[in-house]
Amino acid sequence: MKYQSTRGEAPILEFGDVLLAGLAEDGGLYVPVELPEISSSDLRAFENLPYTEIATRILAPFVAPSIDEDSLGRMAEEAYATFRHPEVVPVTDLPSVGRNAHHLVELHWGPTFSFKDVALQLLGRLFEYELARRSASVTIVGATSGDTGSAAIEACRDREGIVLIMLHPRGRISEVQRRQMTTVASPNIHNVAIDGTFDDCQDLVKAMFADSPFRQRLHLAAVNSINWARVAAQTVYYFTTATRLGGANHKTSFCVPTGNFGNMLAGYIASGMGLPIDRLVIASNHNDILTRTHLSGLMEIQQVLPSTSPAMDIQVSSNFERLLFDLSGRDAPWMRTAMRDFRMTGELSLNESLTAGLRDHFDAGRASESDVEDAIADLYSATGELVDPHTAVAVSVARRLEPGDSPIAIMSTAHPAKFGAVVKDATGVSPIQPDEIKDLFGRGERCADLPNELNAVMDFVSSAAGT
Repeated sequence: MKYQSTRGEAPILEFGDVLLAGLAEDGGLYVPVELPEISSSDLRAFENLPYTEIATRILAPFVAPSIDEDSLGRMAEEAYATFRHPEVVPVTDLPSVGRNAHHLVELHWGPTFSFKDVALQLLGRLFEYELARRSASVTIVGATSGDTGSAAIEACRDREGIVLIMLHPRGRISEVQRRQMTTVASPNIHNVAIDGTFDDCQDLVKAMFADSPFRQRLHLAAVNSINWARVAAQTVYYFTTATRLGGANHKTSFCVPTGNFGNMLAGYIASGMGLPIDRLVIASNHNDILTRTHLSGLMEIQQVLPSTSPAMDIQVSSNFERLLFDLSGRDAPWMRTAMRDFRMTGELSLNESLTAGLRDHFDAGRASESDVEDAIADLYSATGELVDPHTAVAVSVARRLEPGDSPIAIMSTAHPAKFGAVVKDATGVSPIQPDEIKDLFGRGERCADLPNELNAVMDFVSSAAGT
C-alpha cells in the first residue's frame, strides 16, 4: 500500500517508511492513497474469528509489502496476549434509551488499562520488527494528555533500537496516569513534564519534527496518533464490535469520547472500508472545539480549561486534518493553506461543502462537568457499572441523541480505577484498584521538569538519545 501526505509535498511512501517517519516531512499526516475493501462476506466470516485473526486480516493490506501477513499475525498474537480479557475488546449491554440499544465497548483491558494499548501493544512490535529488518534505531518523541504516554512506554520499554521521550503537561494528568509513566525504570524511557498544556506539548513535538537536521540526526519517530499505524490498528475494534452486534446485517452507531480525533477517525476509516456504520458521534467535554465546529462550521481555538477528563483537554485535534483532507476531495494545496492560516490566526472557516460533509458523516455533542458526574452516578445506580470520566462524556452525549434505528456502541476508553477520586465523588464508591495500579504508589518516580521552551526540550532529547 502507498501513502501520501495531507499537504502533498512529501514523497509517497510504503508502510515501513510511514511507520518510522510518523509526521510527513512537509508537516502533514500520512494517509493511504486508497483504502482496502472489507466485504459483507468478510464481515460474516469475522463472526467466528478471534480478535487476533480479525486484526491480521484487516491490517494485512495496510502493512504490505513492508510486512508479510505471517509476521503480522505473530506480532498480533504477542500483542493481544498481554490483554486481561479473552475477547481483547469485550462488549457489554447497557440499559436502552428509548428504542436505541446501548452497549459499552470495553477498550481498557490492556497492560495500562487504556484504549491506547490496543494499538500501541502492536505498534511497539511493528517498530522492533522494522528496525531489526533495517538494522536501524529511532528516537521516539511523543506528547500525551494522559494515556498515550503510559501505553507507549509499556509497548516500547526495553525494546531494541528504541529510545523514547514522552512529554506531558505538568499537573494536568491524573496521578495514576503520571505514575504509570514515571515509575518505569527502563533505561530507554525518559519522561518530561512541561509547564503548559497538552497542545503546548504537541506543538513542541511537531516543532522538533519540522527541524529537518534535528529530525534526521536523531532519527525521530512518533507513536501518538499522528503515526498512521495507530489509526489503522484502531479500526479493528470497530469491526469486531459491529460484528458482535450483528453488523454484517445492519448498521451500528458509535459514540466516542474525543480528544485528538484518532479514535474517532478510525471509525470513519472503518466506514470507508465498508463497515456499515449509521452514526459516528463526536463526544466532547467542555473543551469542545470539534462540537463547536460541527455546529457552526468555524474551527476556533479557545482557552483549554482543566476537566475531570484530561485526555480530552485539547483545542488542536491533530487527526482532524486527515478528515478535512478527505472531505476536501484530497485537496493538498488547500490543506497546506488552511493549516498555515489556522496556526497563525487560531481560526478556520469551513466552506459549505466541508461543513455539509462533516455533518453528513458525524453527529456531535458536549458534556459539562456536571453532566459527567451525573452520567457516572446514574449508570452506577442503574447497573452497578463504574465508568471513568472520559467514558462518561460519551455516555452523557449518547443519552441525549435523537432516536435512531441502530444500536449505539459507546467507547469506554479507560479503566475507572485510573480516575478513582472522580468516580468516588460521583458515586460514593471507590473502584477496585488492580494490583498493577496499587503497586505504582510504592515506586520511585523519574521525570525531568522543563519549561515550555523548544531549545530546552531539544537539548534534553539530544542528551537522552546520546547525541
